[in-house]
Order: sequence, then structure tokens, then C-alpha cells
Amino acid sequence: MNAPTQIAHLVPELNLRAVPQALLDALKARFGANCSTALVVREQHGRDESSFQAPPPAAVVFAESTADVSDAVKLAAAHDVPVIPFGVGSSLEGHLLAVQGGISIDVSRMNKVLSINAEDLTVTVQPGVTRKQLNEEVKSTGLFFPIDPGADASIGGMSATRASGTNAVRYGTMRENVLGLEVVTASGEVIRTGTRAKKSSAGYDLTRLMVGSEGTLGVITEVTVRLYPLPEAISAAICSFPSIEAAVRTTIQVIQMGIPVARVELIDHNTVRMVNAYAKLNLREEPLLLMEFHGSPTGVKEQAETVQEIATDFGGNAFEWASTPEERTRLWTARHNAYFAGVQSRPGCRAISTDTCVPISRLADCLLDSIAEADASGIPYFLVGHVGDGNFHFGYLIDPNSVQERETAERLNHQLVARALSMEGTCTGEHGVGLHKMDFLITETGTGAVDMMRTIKRALDPKNIMNPGKIFAL
Repeated sequence: MNAPTQIAHLVPELNLRAVPQALLDALKARFGANCSTALVVREQHGRDESSFQAPPPAAVVFAESTADVSDAVKLAAAHDVPVIPFGVGSSLEGHLLAVQGGISIDVSRMNKVLSINAEDLTVTVQPGVTRKQLNEEVKSTGLFFPIDPGADASIGGMSATRASGTNAVRYGTMRENVLGLEVVTASGEVIRTGTRAKKSSAGYDLTRLMVGSEGTLGVITEVTVRLYPLPEAISAAICSFPSIEAAVRTTIQVIQMGIPVARVELIDHNTVRMVNAYAKLNLREEPLLLMEFHGSPTGVKEQAETVQEIATDFGGNAFEWASTPEERTRLWTARHNAYFAGVQSRPGCRAISTDTCVPISRLADCLLDSIAEADASGIPYFLVGHVGDGNFHFGYLIDPNSVQERETAERLNHQLVARALSMEGTCTGEHGVGLHKMDFLITETGTGAVDMMRTIKRALDPKNIMNPGKIFAL
């Protein structure tokens, strides 16, 4: 496997395309104040939560409708200028960086819930609707949208990166929960994929093609997703363990026994310490599992008791239960703030974030070896995992001015991904490929599969204007 490409090396190798003044004038004429070339606005849209740096886009268009997106893409296509979709900027792998120049299309103002079909358990939204906003809009129906990647990401961005998160062990990922899309193609044409029906055998599955395409095939302008009934009862619990291995072995047995746990999150002792300091909590500074159970009161009670018995067999102790919404929110907020807790633990640092996913039976081996390497490196890190899926995340906390620390973090990332692939896992469980894992994608899928992806890309985007330079190089 080749060493992962560094963005510092990648940008000079790419040909930044000139954005002609004629295009900027045309965008200003069409969008007026909704098109900005101000440096501060461009810089905001030229960075995400990754540690990469690249030149900002030449302009930012704030789209308010599908027609706006279509017109912006048509103008860009007429000048062979790249288009980068922008939601809330929470991606972790450099997805929205303008590595070949171009314009950013910000869809955050397209934030309307278009229709709620409670009888069919579906909702249709514009791409700028965030997951928290969506759940606020539908809560009166007794339904909810379960996909929870942690950040309050937009539904369009979550679809584009095939996001998942803490609830995926029970409810699946965006791949399973997106029923249909409206997409603006590279020519500016508006197409629809899928319907509100639960299944279809009609032609190619264009919905699944677009979900996870990271903006490289089109701009998502409308999304229809599944909803689920709010559980009658919800209970959350934390349990501390003497070791990471004990916590992981507990998780493996829970999953293999078919217990329908809704969430199983692993936090290592380093991260517990960081979270305690950040969120002013008093969690035991040992590896812990944070679990949640959904169902009827009786079912939840039975699930929790069974899991507690399994955990006890592996040395689990100090069970704490949270059955009120306030208590559960406190625990999950602490979990979701693990990234910020980690960054705050080392002032001035940047996090090199990575994730991978392996078959559940190989999770302990992959995790333990990866932890040993990280500990030996001396680089501070945080570790969290959606371990019910075999998915986990490292955040290596580096001094951004230290070339040595960055190289060490990239080496750890390389070794982690190589290990996961050797165990028949994937280079990314939910972050996506973006810039950071382009070489790993080739190793995982093979050149033939990546060539097929390139063929699809060239057919749908012959001018290579849709978020170019991501997933693979053309």
C-alpha cells in the first residue's frame, strides 16, 4: 500500500483552474447579494473540520432554491469551473476544499421541511435541513429520524457522505434510510431518483449511486428519508471496564446474541478523562461503554438486564442508568463532545481524525493493536467507537507546526487502515474518502473497481466540475 497522500503535496500537483471574471460577473448578475467574493466568506467555505489547508473558492453562492443551484451549475459548466457543494462544513476528510479552485454552492438556506407523511413514515426535506431541526419538526407526529453522526450535520451532507453514527447498529446508515433524491447534475439538469415507496425494482439504483458520492456526481437539492416511531421506552446506561478488551468482548457477545441494543459506544480512559474536564462530569476514568435501549418498558428492561449480565462476566462494573430525557441528553452530549474535549485538552492542537470499520469478530484485535501503536508513538489521542458496528474513530492531537508529529499521525493512520483492510474491513466506516483516503480506496477495492467509478464519473460529469479531486484522481 502506498503511503497516504499529504494535502500539502496534493495541492501543488493539481491544476487550479482559473475562474474567469466573466463567470463572477454572471453570478453577481444572477444572484446579487447571494453571491459573495469577500475573502472572509470564501475562507469560511474553504475549510472543514479536517487539518488540511487549500486555497478558498473564488466565490460563494447562497442558493435558496433548486433553480438557484441549477443556474449556478449551468454558469459554472459554461466556463468549465468546479462546483463544490457546502452544507454546514462539518466533514472531516477535506470533502469541501476547493483543491482545483471553483465556486462553493452553500445550500444552508434551503432548509425547509417540504412534506411530512406520517402515515408512510417518510419526510421530504431540502438539503440544508439539519438532523436536529428535522427531529424538532417531526416530534409532534410521534416519529423521529435516528441517524446521528454527532455533529448537527445537514441532511444533504449526510446523504452525500453516506453518514451513520451512534444509532446505526439498530437503524442503519443513510444508505438504508434515503428513499429518494432530487439532484442537480453536472449540466444543471434537475433529476429525481427513487420514490416514497419502500422498495423498487425500476432500473438502476441511482439513489444509492448518489448517496455517498461526496458531491462528485451532482448537488443534492431534496431528500426523502425514512422516519421511525419514537420508542415507548428509552433507557441509557454506562458501564466501566478494567480494559478495552473487556469492553469490546462484551460488545461482541451482545451483538452475536442478537440483543437489539440501539446504541453501543466505546470511550477509552484517555477520552473519558478529556470529557470529564470538558463537560464537568465525574465519570470513572476507565474504558466505558455507553449504551441505549429502545422498545417497550418490558423489552427495554429485559435487554438491559441481559447486557448487564454479559458485562459483569467480563468485569464490567459501576453501572449507571439514565432513564429521563435530561439524564440521557447529558450523557450523549458528553459523548458527542469528545472531539472538542480532545482538542481542548491540548491547546493549539489540530486533530488528525480517522475512522475504520471491521467485521465485529475482528474488532478487539484491530483496536488493541491500534491502541498499542498510538500509545508507543507518544502522540496524544482520543478514541471513540460505534463498536456495535465494528466502527471506531481515532483523533491524533498534533501540533500543527510540527512536521514530525504530522508524519507520526499519518503513519498511525496508515497502519490502522492497513490493519483494518487485512481483516476484511474498510478504510472508512462513515467519514468518507474525501482527500485523505484516496490511496486507501484503491487498496480496498482494487484498480478495476476504481476504474469503474472513474467511468461513471466521466459519463455523468465529462468536464469534471463536480467537486473534483475527491475520492479518486481523474
